[in-house]
Amino acid sequence: MLLPAKAEVARQLRRYRAWERVMLAAPADRTVRATFEDSGYTLCVLMGKRCAREAADAAERYLRAGHVAHPQEPADRPRPAATARRGPPVAPRFTAGRP
Repeated sequence: MLLPAKAEVARQLRRYRAWERVMLAAPADRTVRATFEDSGYTLCVLMGKRCAREAADAAERYLRAGHVAHPQEPADRPRPAATARRGPPVAPRFTAGRP
């Protein structure tokens, strides 16, 4: 699994936080709100989250972590059991004149 570069995560998190402050200062400005939402969407995609606030929290945890681990995957996730592949069910064959 590919991990985002820490420098890019830090850059996008700074951008998100800066636009968050601007948006809170001018909530009626549609251009500011749109840019803030765009920065949140970019952070969501980068961190694999659906909510911008969760993505920001995940980015902060990822940047604080000393080891490299994927920000959304637990380390010991159970693997699904292998299933045997089967063909279509076989119908009994009837032949003419045989019991």
